[in-house]
Amino acid sequence: MAWELIFFLLALAAVSAGCLAPSGWLPVLPNDKLLHFGAFAALTLLALRLAHGWRELGYWLVGLLVAGWVIEVLQNLVPGRRFCWRDLGANAAGIAAAACCAPLLLNY
Repeated sequence: MAWELIFFLLALAAVSAGCLAPSGWLPVLPNDKLLHFGAFAALTLLALRLAHGWRELGYWLVGLLVAGWVIEVLQNLVPGRRFCWRDLGANAAGIAAAACCAPLLLNY
């Protein structure tokens, strides 16, 4: 379990770094919303491995939603970046889509 937590934290750090990099540091992306969706779906799938029971999974999912919101708020402090409700929606959609896989992947 320790390696799973370390991997999750590294993935969260990578997603955060990508979302908070100044706009000039990143290539022009064809579909930013799809990247937000995929990143938060991947984080959710990792969280599924860490959760012990449905209640704890709920805490992980709320935590990911809060992390997505905090990242979007912090983007206002980054040159060339801004808060975007659609990014937040894509984050939430990725979390929800991956969470729908929970009954298939877990034996709670």
